[in-house]
Amino acid sequence: MIIIKTDIHEVKLLKPSVFPDDRGFFQQTYHEKQYHEMGLTAHFVQDNWSRSACGVLRGLHYQLRNAQDKLVSVVRGEVFDVAVDIRQGSPTFGRWVGTILSEKNHHQLFIPQGFAHGFCVLSSEVDMVYKCSDFYTLSDEYALRWNDSDVGIQWPGQDFLVSEKDQKAPLLKNIPPHQLPIFGGKS
Repeated sequence: MIIIKTDIHEVKLLKPSVFPDDRGFFQQTYHEKQYHEMGLTAHFVQDNWSRSACGVLRGLHYQLRNAQDKLVSVVRGEVFDVAVDIRQGSPTFGRWVGTILSEKNHHQLFIPQGFAHGFCVLSSEVDMVYKCSDFYTLSDEYALRWNDSDVGIQWPGQDFLVSEKDQKAPLLKNIPPHQLPIFGGKS
């Protein structure tokens, strides 16, 4: 496995080894010991599977008290996947990292606690799987507006299908400090 650096050093793009042959391919999607040896020490407790249609944009979501490290990958289709640093006091506060995840490139994105996560679907349909280091808690769900001009995410495309809840999410500058994580510690 290769770790590819991103513009925000805590967010990691992973390129796992893939072993193709005339029957298909084999890929190990997670091996705790190997990931820990590479510095990714999250302990995952929940796996999720998400299916979305072309043009769907989901996010930007995060949890605060039940903050989650996430390991995101695509098993069918293609997305533009984004992580935004929302940690108060972070030198990269408000900056984002985006990358293509697809069934063809087999890449994974490691998104640590303190980052909002979202994606837009680039293929006709996508199946994503992601591991989380804490359990999803509805009462602890927060969001950052996907098209916040101060954050300036350069989404590929313009006409997205976005939920009403995500359309109404606050801009980063309007999120109360007690609803944002703190750099270097728990909030």
